[in-house]
Amino acid sequence: MSVAAPAADAARPAGATRAIITVCAMTATLMQALDGTIANVALPYMQGSLSATADQITWVLTSYIVAAAIMTAPVGWLSARFGRKSVFLASLIGFTVASMLCGVAQSLTQMVIFRLAQGVFGAALVPLSQATMMDIYPAHQRGQAMAIWGMGVMLGPILGPTLGGWLTDAYNWRWVFYVNLPFGLLALAGLVVFMQDEGRNNALRFDWTGFGVLALGIGALQMMLDRGEQLDWFGSTEVVVEAVLAGLGLYLFAVHMMTHDKPFLSPRLFRDRNFAAGLVIMFAIGLVLLATSALLAPYLQRLSGYPVQTAGLLMAPRGFGTMVAMMIAGRLVSRTDPRVVMFGGLAMIAWSLWDMTGWTPDIDTHSMILNSIAQGAGLGFVFTPLTVVAFATLAPELRTDGTALFSLVRNVGSAIGVSITSFLLAQNTQIMHAQIAEHVTPFNSAVQSGGAYQFWNIANPSTLAALNAEITRQATAIAYVDDFKLMMLVTLPTALLLLLMKTPSRAPTADGHVEVLD
Repeated sequence: MSVAAPAADAARPAGATRAIITVCAMTATLMQALDGTIANVALPYMQGSLSATADQITWVLTSYIVAAAIMTAPVGWLSARFGRKSVFLASLIGFTVASMLCGVAQSLTQMVIFRLAQGVFGAALVPLSQATMMDIYPAHQRGQAMAIWGMGVMLGPILGPTLGGWLTDAYNWRWVFYVNLPFGLLALAGLVVFMQDEGRNNALRFDWTGFGVLALGIGALQMMLDRGEQLDWFGSTEVVVEAVLAGLGLYLFAVHMMTHDKPFLSPRLFRDRNFAAGLVIMFAIGLVLLATSALLAPYLQRLSGYPVQTAGLLMAPRGFGTMVAMMIAGRLVSRTDPRVVMFGGLAMIAWSLWDMTGWTPDIDTHSMILNSIAQGAGLGFVFTPLTVVAFATLAPELRTDGTALFSLVRNVGSAIGVSITSFLLAQNTQIMHAQIAEHVTPFNSAVQSGGAYQFWNIANPSTLAALNAEITRQATAIAYVDDFKLMMLVTLPTALLLLLMKTPSRAPTADGHVEVLD
């Protein structure tokens, strides 16, 4: 797809206008990022209100994720064909209305339909916000702009469960969706008044074949990841079919993209070395971003015995670390080699995960908070310069397609990370339980004397149940360590990709800044 460079490159808004557009774009980003996780803690309450089974209520999450994943890909084409402002406003209106409809839903069918609509309209908010921020700021300020924008993307999934739990506790689960109304109206009003309307290319034709096979591949992959753990993965015919369809759809899309005259996504995106390497690093960041949050919350509650509110507070420092690091990284990008900043961030993430492999359920809160801050800071030091470097050499007309692809890769990485770590946690818990239980026999003197005999007499059914619970607890703790180790091993190799990325060209500007050239 080839269209003219965005008008924002020629005439960027400044002063108050740019600040207002920034706030609106940030608001839209935060709304979409929050809604990926904010409903999770409210599911048990929804289940009773909507008369759904435990298996059925998960469709409230799945429908949103699948719809958002599929509709992220065509954002670039829609923006070029109908204009970025028009698509942005339509997405905000649709997302806000769909959120209100979710809040008033009276049945599971209504809820799933409205969540599908929320995912369809919400898919464009993050990539359009990112593309808008990149266009309204000059290159030497782009690092700071991406730091501001990135806070919404990174903090949304972290704050979502905490905010959702508080709203459900203080009011009811419907407020998880109603909370989007004031923010949606605020962002809509600001963009209507202050955002410039750009040109549109009425001659563009939609590549239905490319979109169809990509939608098939992404949708089937998301369904496989969401349903796999419930259905025993490849022991289920449904999961096998979804895996085959996912592989077939993605393969056909790759072939179609390389052979078609005007493909759905331009192959030029993948020929840009910085952007291609950035996609892989973003995928790894997606793996770690949500998987660590998904693992840490039950770890603190089930193994360490913290109440849900305390567990949420203990996870908050990670968001603080991310926010501070993003602001620092935004300034460092224009003053030093961004690859050095990213390497430091990856090293901090790897260290924090390595430190977590030594955790036990009685880990002290001080060590936990320091680790959480370090991990959040590492994510912040990677995310901001990665966005700047990946797009520094990309043609301006490909930015919206690129931001959509970045969002898609991050979301798919998050889904894969959560699914794999959850599956390995359950599997390794069973394996370690069996290995520990092998040594709990009448012939083991350690369990036939002293305190162990008093508390866990294997001849007494009641104390035997307590012994089994303790074995399960220890097996689960070991399984968590294995997951933390896996994520550390995923993070380390991504540092090698930094060697493939070119440092953006620099030139001094009139006001003394060092500008990163497009």
